[in-house]
Amino acid sequence: MLQAQSGSGSGLTVLVLQMAAIGLVFYFLILRPSSQARKKHAALLADLKKGDEVMTSGGLVGKVRDIKEVDAGGNKETRVTLETGTSTVVVERSRIVRIGGNAAPGATPA
Repeated sequence: MLQAQSGSGSGLTVLVLQMAAIGLVFYFLILRPSSQARKKHAALLADLKKGDEVMTSGGLVGKVRDIKEVDAGGNKETRVTLETGTSTVVVERSRIVRIGGNAAPGATPA
């Protein structure tokens, strides 16, 4: 009868250890790499300046003509004006995936 009670306690310990192991695997394979990629993308965008050649997530390639912050419904957004060929396009700064030859990590152009 005593063995049955101690067996139940060790089973619970094994279950908790398995759940902790799954949590660690989830963190190191999914959460941490995406966090690092987000930080590198933010650092890449911080270096953006007029005259840089960029590529957007939609595949547009052009030179930065203007960068300005816009208050859109209480949220501040940074918009970038691109000259692409004979057209001028305004995109959000976060949609830029490459500056010159530097691609943002984890960003796949369409």
